[in-house]
This record gives sequence, structure tokens and C-alpha cells, in this order.
Amino acid sequence: MPKVNRIVSLVWILPLAILLPATQVSACPFCSAVSQTLRQEMATMDAAVIAESIPGEVQNTETGMIRMRVVEVLTGGDYVEPKQVVTPVYYGKVGDGRRFLLFGVDPPNLQWSLMPITERGEKYIRTVSELPDDPVQRLRFFYDFLEDEEPMLARDAYDEFAITPYDAVKAIEDQMDHDQLVEWIQDPEMPADRKRLYLTLLGVCGGPDDLPLLEEMLRSEQKRGGLDAMVACYLTLSGEPGLELIDELFLANKKAPYTDTYAAIMAIRFHGTEGDVIPRSALLPSLHHILERPELADLVISDLARWGDWSQIDRVTELFVNATEDNNFVRVPVVNYLRACPEPEAEAALKRLEEIDPESVRRSNIFFAKPIADPKPGPKETSSTGPAASQPIAVAANPAQLARSGQAVADAHPLAAVAAGGMVPAGLTRRATGSVANRLAALNVVMLALATMLIVAWLTLTSGAPAVAGSENQ
Repeated sequence: MPKVNRIVSLVWILPLAILLPATQVSACPFCSAVSQTLRQEMATMDAAVIAESIPGEVQNTETGMIRMRVVEVLTGGDYVEPKQVVTPVYYGKVGDGRRFLLFGVDPPNLQWSLMPITERGEKYIRTVSELPDDPVQRLRFFYDFLEDEEPMLARDAYDEFAITPYDAVKAIEDQMDHDQLVEWIQDPEMPADRKRLYLTLLGVCGGPDDLPLLEEMLRSEQKRGGLDAMVACYLTLSGEPGLELIDELFLANKKAPYTDTYAAIMAIRFHGTEGDVIPRSALLPSLHHILERPELADLVISDLARWGDWSQIDRVTELFVNATEDNNFVRVPVVNYLRACPEPEAEAALKRLEEIDPESVRRSNIFFAKPIADPKPGPKETSSTGPAASQPIAVAANPAQLARSGQAVADAHPLAAVAAGGMVPAGLTRRATGSVANRLAALNVVMLALATMLIVAWLTLTSGAPAVAGSENQ
């Protein structure tokens, strides 16, 4: 990548990469929520009500303001009551007696946002407002609305699965419709994010009979949406023997596209952190294949260190020594790996590498705490598969890696736009963009500032100091 393009990529990739760990906590693996769920909206807004348009009321065509009467108060009874007249803003067609879900913020003079709802949607919302805190019981309700004929309900049900811990997803195995999941997965029109969820569910309720279909999909040369979840599902159902196919297609295959290889790495990472089917000792040789591809090696070096695999000291040292200007981003991850390694050979290798490129060693010491290996998987509070979600060592080694892996995340998990006819902004919000969102906004400012400092520091430290292969002999 030309230097200017790389810098431009870093400007947006760094904040994304820094923010990813915070947004993926306790989420279904491989799923990305499109937006806040209705349940989350009701929890964060000051009031949530069902209201209906008043017959004869005229909508202001310039401002969109129109009076409506509250029919039912779902939350926020201290600020609004049934039969109260409120004035939200809506630019769509209202009609007499049409019902809407309204969210209010900034009491005492609440500002309102709204979305039109059907009779089924109204019943759904009432039930959602009464659901227990138990995530398993919630998923049992939302499961029946996946692929619902009403897009709002289907989207909300999907988002609920996307934010729910993987253990809770596994707990509803008895409710999953295996044949329906297979049909959805085979649907060529199925969006990639939905296909990821259904592949994850198939990994829970499927069996060996599903392997031929999955292998056919993996071998297909057509674009494979949700490849990371597909590989993870295949390995869940096949166990350790399935690694041979994944190695052949994506990890040992040096001609495999970068996005395909990255997706396979994410699936391996999932099985090494969340899965209980394949031991890490069997997964590590698959990651070792990536070390034979210098341009991608930085993607797995942190995993080797986090999993306590110290068998690759000589190989990563060789990667450092032979790094060129095109892949010198591998050097900092190598240094981090050696710093984490307790073996005496690692200390000796570090001294040698410091003589070759002291700047890379210095960057590692400045920007990264000494990595801590976690060779034994234990109970996890998150099912995120992002590289920064488990241990400090997993943080991307440098801006160049963030740009590449961040782009892969963007390719793998594109955020869908909010469907037409969705929420209409209600001006300033107090609790949603106040007590919660204001903290997030402040955090984002800090993250952006940190990202900017990292970019400046990276460019300063690397300016005029390109890596040269074989520099140790000079």
C-alpha cells in the first residue's frame, strides 16, 4: 500500500480497531448488531409509549410536528401518562388512528422520536417490555421472529441474538429448527450477517450429516458470505479431522485470498478461545502455516504468544531478520512474542534483533505492556473473536496491521443501513445520548486523540528508517 493511502486508512481504521473490543463484549460470535434493540432503546430512553394519531389533526408540512394521544405507557410513567397529548416530529404519512412507538428524552419537556407499528408489532413490543433479565428466556422468544415477515421484528430479533453471549445461544439448542436453518443458509439472497448467525446456530444443533453441504460451500469459488462462521461451523461439527480441509483451502494454501485466510484465522481463534471441540494443541499447527506467508504472519503471532506456543522462536526470528520494506510491520509482533516468551532462547534472540533494528524493539517497549501468555483456556465472559478481546497481547501490533485487519473486519461485517421508515431523530437526547451516549462520546474523543498520537508517533519513529532484508550482515 502506498504510504499516503496507508496513512488515510489509519485515520479511520485506528479508532475502529480500538473501539471494536468495547463493542463486541458478550456478543454472539461472528454477529454484528445493526442497531440498538428495542429492548435497549426502552432501557436507555426516559420514556417509551404507544401513541395514536388524533383524527382530524393536521400535520405541519414544514416541521413535521403533529399531535398524538398516548395510548399506553411502557416506561417513564413519572414523565408521561395515558391519554396525554404529545407532539412528535414525523415526515411520513400519519393517517387517522395510526399507531406509533414513541421514545421520549430530556424531561420534563420530553422530545419524541417515533416509528409506525402494526398490530403485531405492538403486541411484540409489549412482550419485549415484559421479558425477564434471563438471556436464555429472551432468546427463546426472539427465535420465533428470525426472518419474520415484518422487517422491524426480524431485524430486532437478529440484533438480540447478535448481542447475547454465546453460552446463552447454545442453551436454546432444543428450540432450533435444523431444517429451517439449512434452508436459510442455502438461500442465495440471505444477507451475510444473517447467514453468520444461522451458521452459528447450525454449529449448535447440527451434526455429521451437515458436513457434505458445508464442504461443498467451502470449496465453492463463488463469493462466500459469512466464511468465518462457515469455517467455525464446519470445525464444530467435524472436530479435529476437519482442520485438514481448512488448511488445504485457506491456511496452507498460499494462493488463498487474504479475506478468506483472515476469515479462517478468525474461526480458528474462536475455537481456541470459545469452543470446546478442538484442543489448542491441534489448532496451533494450522496457525503455523501462516508463518510461511510473511505478509500475513503478524495476524497469528499474537495468538501463538497468547496461547503459550513457544515452539516458533526460530521461525519468528527469521521473519524479523528477513523483513522487507513491504512487510516490516511484522517486526513489532515478533518482538512482543519474544518478550512474552519465558524461554532463554527468546532473550538471546531479542538481543540479536535489537542490534538489527533497535527502533522496532523500542516501539514494542513504548507502545505495549509486556504481554501475558494465557496458555490455558478458561471461562470466558465474551464470545468476541476480535483479536483484541482476550488478552493484551492480542492488540494489533502496529498501525499497518490495524489497517489490514480492520479492512478485513469491514469486509466481513459490513454495517447495514437502518431500514427506511425507522426512527426519526428527536433532537437532543438526554439519557440515550446523555448518561450512556455522552460517556461513549467522551470515550470516542479519547480514542480518537489516542489514535492520532499513535499515528504521529508511528510516522515519526519509522520516518526514513525502512527495514532492509539482511541488514544484520551490514
